[in-house]
Parts: sequence; structure tokens; C-alpha cells
Amino acid sequence: MKDKMQETPLTETALLILLAMYKPNHGYGVMQFVEEKTKGRVVFGPGTLYGAINNLEKKKWITLHAVIEGERKKEYVITDLGKEQVKSELLRMQEVYIIGMEITRLGE
Repeated sequence: MKDKMQETPLTETALLILLAMYKPNHGYGVMQFVEEKTKGRVVFGPGTLYGAINNLEKKKWITLHAVIEGERKKEYVITDLGKEQVKSELLRMQEVYIIGMEITRLGE
């Protein structure tokens, strides 16, 4: 049996937030990053974003990096544990992609 970092796949929301935090980032910066990288396909509302940030922080996949004085902004950054989760998820997604390409023959 395989030793997995996680039992279930990451949500797209969690994965995109983790990717946005490879460099220290605050909530609005994450929103901009995700909207830009997905070409507007994914746009987070504040409730979704901050709920996910709180969840990721509880899991110790991100950590508080800095509080920007006078702006009430908190910057977070991905932890080593978070990076391991991203790597595991990308490998899982790659496996699913390869299976899909083989079955549908889109790779020909």
C-alpha cells in the first residue's frame, strides 16, 4: 500500500492558494494571482478565500509571514509541509491525466 501525504485530493481552491503562496502573499494578492493565472476562470470571493486560508493555516500548510503595518494585511507563505502536499497533488493529477490520455487517445 502506498504511503500518501494526503488521503483525499486537494480542492482546486486549496491548490491555487498554495501555489500563490510560494512567495509571501496577502489575500488580495492571492485573488489577483488566481484570477490572472486562470485567465478569469476562477475568481474567489472573500469568504471562500479567507475560509480556505484559515483551513490551510490550521493544517500547517501555510504560515503567517508578516503583518503589514497600517494596512491590516497579513502575508502568508507556504510551508515545507504545504510544498509536500502540492507535490503529491501534482503527481496525482499527472497520473490521472496520463490515464485519461491513454483511454481517450487524445495523446495521438
